[in-house]
Amino acid sequence: MKINTVSILGAGAIGAYLIEGLSRKKDIALSVIAGGDRKTRLEAQGTTINGRQYILNVLTPEEAHGTDLLIVCLKYNALAPALDDIATVVDEHTIVMSLMNGVDTEEVIGKRVGMDHMVWSMVKIASHRIGNEIRFPRPRGLGGIYLGEPGIPAAESEKVSAVCEALGGTTICLHPSDRILDDIWSKYALNVSRNIPQAILSVGVGAYDDSEYCATLVRHLEEEVFTVARAKGLHPDPVIIPAGGYSKDQRYSTLQDLDAGRKTEVEMFCGAMVRMGRELGIPTPYCECTYYLIKTLEEKNEGKFNY
Repeated sequence: MKINTVSILGAGAIGAYLIEGLSRKKDIALSVIAGGDRKTRLEAQGTTINGRQYILNVLTPEEAHGTDLLIVCLKYNALAPALDDIATVVDEHTIVMSLMNGVDTEEVIGKRVGMDHMVWSMVKIASHRIGNEIRFPRPRGLGGIYLGEPGIPAAESEKVSAVCEALGGTTICLHPSDRILDDIWSKYALNVSRNIPQAILSVGVGAYDDSEYCATLVRHLEEEVFTVARAKGLHPDPVIIPAGGYSKDQRYSTLQDLDAGRKTEVEMFCGAMVRMGRELGIPTPYCECTYYLIKTLEEKNEGKFNY
């Protein structure tokens, strides 16, 4: 199983991390998937990552059909509309990896193209956009991409080995995992508990250290995620924020979306938690409350009220 062609669907922060890493790898043919006006714009403008301009090889889904590795890096609310494009790209040998937030995107994509195509994965990077430029420090240590197949040791997975060979030898930091579902849920707990409160309060992440009330909210949200995970037979590790691993004014993705007037991924975070809790008979009152608050802020951004 050899990967020679890699296609990226979604050229935001995660896509930029991959583009920066793979653009200099001579034995990989890299492309970004887009159509219509977006294709024209990306071809003309490329993308700027950490101060460097990258010219992109942009293909339509039809042109990218049969790629060896498709990496999906979309926002959650863009996934359902993109399923037709994903199905167009995938053929019988294509490996699909979803680097989206959340805990259900592999199932959503796999239901459309077949679960046998999927490699489970998640990514830990911090990024921010300044104008048209995407900036992020290169991950080290526990940062980067985690990947695996549930129930299969990473060293025994042909798909994981093929992906690691394709992405290896670059600035992309890889962590083959024997417990990828636990890893995904651990990051999910981090997102639900730390992405959402600061977005409601419109403050940097330093509030989690400096306010006992904000820290208490974090603990309650985190425990709701872990309770649902344990009910599913999973055992994610506790969320650990490395000392000095962030600046106090850092704004995570949900707050960045609200700042920019965009739709957030709250459906994937707290919305999904509420749905899973109801299915399992587990109350999730903190997730439900914060879901309503974020949805209200979205309505404010949309101009539904301004008073």
